[in-house]
Amino acid sequence: MAKRVTQYQERMRWFHKARFGMFIHWGLYSIPGNGEWWMFSNRIPRSDYEKLADRFNPTKFDADAWAGLAAEAGMKYMVLTSRHHDGFCLFDSQVSDFTSVKRRARRDFVAEYTTACRKAGLKVGLYYSLLDWRFPGYFQRDKYLDSSEAMAQQFRDQVRELMTQYGKIDLLWYDGGWIGTEVEHFDFDDMSELHKFWRSKKVNAMARKLQPGIIINNRSGVDEDIDTPEHHITASAKGRGWESCGTIGDTCGWGYVRHNPNWSTVPTLLQNLVTCTAGQGNYLLNVGPSPLGVIRREEVVRLRAMGDWLRVHGEAIYDSERCELSGGMIGLWSRRGTTGYFHIFRWPGEEAQVPLVATRAKSATLLATGKRVKLEQASNGRLVFKGLPEKPP
Repeated sequence: MAKRVTQYQERMRWFHKARFGMFIHWGLYSIPGNGEWWMFSNRIPRSDYEKLADRFNPTKFDADAWAGLAAEAGMKYMVLTSRHHDGFCLFDSQVSDFTSVKRRARRDFVAEYTTACRKAGLKVGLYYSLLDWRFPGYFQRDKYLDSSEAMAQQFRDQVRELMTQYGKIDLLWYDGGWIGTEVEHFDFDDMSELHKFWRSKKVNAMARKLQPGIIINNRSGVDEDIDTPEHHITASAKGRGWESCGTIGDTCGWGYVRHNPNWSTVPTLLQNLVTCTAGQGNYLLNVGPSPLGVIRREEVVRLRAMGDWLRVHGEAIYDSERCELSGGMIGLWSRRGTTGYFHIFRWPGEEAQVPLVATRAKSATLLATGKRVKLEQASNGRLVFKGLPEKPP
């Protein structure tokens, strides 16, 4: 008898097939070029920060170019910051005047982005921050109760707008669900009571009603569908969806950082992707476009290189399953059905030995060349690949 597919498994189907997505942090904070926390980190007064909205006019923004790059990189979905912690909306909101539509740009960037995603065949994700630094009630709830409640009401109203104004939304990616203080001390691990303040369960139920099949992450104080480890790769329990998000450059800045010396190498980024895949998780890799709306050359080059690799090795990544096999000291396994894919991170030369393989392998092929590799089942459960190239392909 076939196993019954649950509603959760059904809505997660595309997510598990995708494995790789593009995260985009972009907004007013791109202008100073010091990351998305610039307003808080430098204690910029609200009145001063909001002046950036009169300078934000990204004349080179091209949503089709962004989506085209994501597709070229082998990504299957995108997630755009519709609104970050600074409260500036890249969409048309009726409950705020602090938007790209009502200020200098006079454009609905979320509308352009969602249209471009669908045109490129990509699933549509929207990031939304619950908190808003412009509200005194965020920092001092007890002192400014009305402000605190107004912020929570804005969250509820704007999620409704995002779920009704832009067609089908596949992924709702929350952030900023924690409660602040005057020094912004918060604990990411203690989210148990936060949903009561935000009324997250009710809001998420509304989102699911408006967007049947939507996937919702775990950052509104409710577990919902997927876990979201940040800057580390930690697999969730079997059967639970998860996605590791990370940057290509410095970990301290998701938004545009003007001088960013610490770019990850392509092998590092590919190893991150494979490590997620081995645990049946996804890799959401971030770019931080410039104030004009241009994705930097350093990011473009790396993403295109990853796409080149995926065009050859994609069958080992997309629609993969959790694999419990040990890779020993040199790599990791991913799996699709009865086919295992061994990803060698540290090339051993002409012979590779993999420990603890209990089942007998029938054949092996080097994906990079399409050529068969000699196999030997050795003692102690070792699987030995012989006749490999001396140098990694």
